[in-house]
Amino acid sequence: MDTATENRRADTFSAILAGLQAGMLGVCWMLAWLGISAKWELRSFWTAENLMASAFYGDGAIRSGFAAKTLSGVALYLLIYSTLGALFAGVVADRLPRFRVVLMSVLFAMGWYYLSFRLLWKSLMPLVALLHSAQPTALGHMIYGAVLGRYPVYLARQEGTATEPTAVEALEKSGQLGGEESGDGVVP
Repeated sequence: MDTATENRRADTFSAILAGLQAGMLGVCWMLAWLGISAKWELRSFWTAENLMASAFYGDGAIRSGFAAKTLSGVALYLLIYSTLGALFAGVVADRLPRFRVVLMSVLFAMGWYYLSFRLLWKSLMPLVALLHSAQPTALGHMIYGAVLGRYPVYLARQEGTATEPTAVEALEKSGQLGGEESGDGVVP
């Protein structure tokens, strides 16, 4: 196989992993914002997660406060938005400057918001489409997009850690950890 093709696949895979990481972090920030904004609206901190849990439990998941069913809503948010982050990073990879990546990721997140909350959830999860708070959710998606747009930072960390020498290798190169044995058989 061609070396350039292998490098491109490795770069795309690294971008997908970085997008997965950024998507996970982005959805955590989005959920924190949704919880804070729900408290400002005098609703439960867990309103968004409970609404998402209605995908599994129907209207039985709609409650004030945290319950065991809330965990399924959190898991669904993490799964969907981490996957979206991986897909976005896999498509964009390293093709755009960082400012444009952030701009594109915010546009991507807002596009997903309108597609999911205005179209998909109306037929798949009608309680989510009906009961979500529109303005905080839209702002939460902007936060998600801004954090997702930072996936090149995680990509650089992955590449940086793969090429940095270990401490032992650095000492060997500097000559402090030489391969010569002393008379007692111990390596200095």
